[in-house]
Amino acid sequence: MARIAGVNIPSGKKLKISLTYIYGIGNKKALEVCGKAVIDPEKRTFDLSEEAVIRLREVISSSFIVEGDLRSKISKDIQELISMKHYRGLRHMRGLPVRGQRTHTNARTRKGPAVAIAGKKKVTK
Repeated sequence: MARIAGVNIPSGKKLKISLTYIYGIGNKKALEVCGKAVIDPEKRTFDLSEEAVIRLREVISSSFIVEGDLRSKISKDIQELISMKHYRGLRHMRGLPVRGQRTHTNARTRKGPAVAIAGKKKVTK
């Protein structure tokens, strides 16, 4: 099992899939990393030589912000929005959808499970 950017990437999968286990690297960036490191993305991870793993580490560390650095950058950006009292920052702070989705219905993922209002009674005729 190769360890890249502090993550044990799975050895039985193709390299282009294995690299997506690193936070901050998706399908497109995985192919880009393989291209820069001159490694076939269809190759299985356990077939990689030690030299190839070192090249991958160097390309990822020099070209991309990944894992802990990316997580801290994102949280810092959100805290900056909150401190500026930006609309998006207020939505983050209140736990509501940030990107313009409706909240009258839906948005249960962001708002949490629905809570019944105590004391509300049905009108009888």
